[in-house]
Amino acid sequence: MKRSVTSLVLTVVLLGSMISIAQSQSGLPINAAASVNGLVISNDMVEQGIQAALAQGQKESPELRNAVLSKLIEVSLLSQQAEKDGLANSEKANRQLAFIRQNYLADLELSTYLAQNPVTESDVQAEYSREIASLGPQGMIVEYKVSDIAVATEADAQAALTRIKKGESFDKVARSVSLAPNKVQGGAVGWVQAGQTLPQISKVLVTLSKGQVSAAPIQMPQGWYLIKLEDKKSTKPPSFEQAKPAIRNGLIQKKQFELLSQLRQTANIVVQ
Repeated sequence: MKRSVTSLVLTVVLLGSMISIAQSQSGLPINAAASVNGLVISNDMVEQGIQAALAQGQKESPELRNAVLSKLIEVSLLSQQAEKDGLANSEKANRQLAFIRQNYLADLELSTYLAQNPVTESDVQAEYSREIASLGPQGMIVEYKVSDIAVATEADAQAALTRIKKGESFDKVARSVSLAPNKVQGGAVGWVQAGQTLPQISKVLVTLSKGQVSAAPIQMPQGWYLIKLEDKKSTKPPSFEQAKPAIRNGLIQKKQFELLSQLRQTANIVVQ
């Protein structure tokens, strides 16, 4: 438990998501859990660490709270010492902190955009009705078992495709070059519906035969993809309540894609 709490709390501190540290002249402020050399660790931060630990499968207990608080105290001690040692202004620290800040702000922008442009219940219901209407007279859903390879550049994708065309298995190439976490599974994604994927993927997916690989790399906001159709099946559609989580997630992804597309259109992007 201690290792996971350590990692958890360090992540929270680095991202600055819930930390509230302020100078304390005498005694502890109302919302303080502890003070380390006059710097206050808030109860909010401790609670955030506890909730993150619970999400990872740990059980709520006084011991868990003590472990989280103890680790936050250790982190505060170490960070203060780093300040004294002049590490806070080192090139390495500034580079890493800038990276963390950029990623945090990116997540914050996405969450703010989605809060201002939420996927409503009526949006989900309308999408479900549209999908049911698109099934045709047989009323069956087509599902696709997909594997993919994600790389940074079109040249990398073309090189991977050439290897596959020369006889290497998609699984082997995925494990070799893919940048996606599912590379360890040979690029396996699992069963999806065309409507649950982004348009660039879905329009290629529906044209593939079982065992076929996309004829050309597919450009996505985060890189270039190759996809393989492992299998295909037809099933009865789920009820609205059963389908609602997947539909909502799909609509959220589409909103995120729309935002990124808008930003790309007005940005000056230069890639070497």
